[in-house]
Amino acid sequence: MANEAVIGSFYGEKAVWLRFGKYEAALLPEIGANLVAFRDVEAGYKFLREPEEAAMDSFREAPAVYGIPVLFPPNRYRDGKFEAAGISYNLPVNETATGNHLHGFFYKAAWDVVDQGANDQESYVVVRYVVDENDSVYSVLPHRFQIEIRYALSANGLEQKSTVTNNGDKQLPCLLGYHTAINAPFAPESSKADVTAHVTTGVRWELDERMLPTGGTIPMTAAEEAMKSPQGGSPYAESLDNHYSAAPVNGRNFAEVVDHRIGVKLVYDAGVNYKQWMIWNNGASAGFFCPEPQINLVDAPNVDLPDETKGFVLLQPGDSWSETSRLYTEKLA
Repeated sequence: MANEAVIGSFYGEKAVWLRFGKYEAALLPEIGANLVAFRDVEAGYKFLREPEEAAMDSFREAPAVYGIPVLFPPNRYRDGKFEAAGISYNLPVNETATGNHLHGFFYKAAWDVVDQGANDQESYVVVRYVVDENDSVYSVLPHRFQIEIRYALSANGLEQKSTVTNNGDKQLPCLLGYHTAINAPFAPESSKADVTAHVTTGVRWELDERMLPTGGTIPMTAAEEAMKSPQGGSPYAESLDNHYSAAPVNGRNFAEVVDHRIGVKLVYDAGVNYKQWMIWNNGASAGFFCPEPQINLVDAPNVDLPDETKGFVLLQPGDSWSETSRLYTEKLA
């Protein structure tokens, strides 16, 4: 398979297909710059939950439960309202069950493809979304800023570099996360009983009846403790929709899935600049789960904790925030 970055189709949607060695990936620039597929073609592994052709209408309505959706701001904000650096924000309430704003504005939006290419080292694509006075997002996030994501396939797997740049003259709340939906198992003939997961979580944040942090913590269940341990535990032992601090191990903040039937580990090295995790498994029913790295605590501006504890970042004018994540596999010894 030739190394390439080409415009093609994914069940009728415009896609940038990356191919390198045994890997391929598909990004949909017009549906939230969602990287909906990352595969090992030789082995037949699909590492991400992909929308099937018959589910494309459902995907268009709810793209946040497939692939790697971009959340800015990530997760929930009380009544859609918060204040930061003297500016009051009023985001639309789009989750009627809780009365909160959920998941931001970019995971359904059309992004610009600004670069793509392939060489002996990698195949890559760069996508960008620019907010200014001419963009609809500006009415609720009144800042000039941009989000740029560079995806690259190489012998080392899939690399994602995310950069948020403040192009304006006011401090920008930098609130970013990814609702990464990982197939577990990723091998077609394996079952949920074949897999364990390990995530470098710290404390579990207490959430109220509106799924918002109280600022306190609660003990983990036995199933959560198992997933926190290096040995790992089943990501389907119980229904999960829970929030945690990140607690890097040996300088690495990661989630991993081991398929014990085939002896292969999938590693999601998120990066230490993501200070929080959400873990969601859709009621433990569907063969995928979402270890979601976030810069900030859910509803961070409204929670009475130190900025460092809750991962609340205010970008100064002209400054950028950046982190590089990677998905790759390892054979078990």
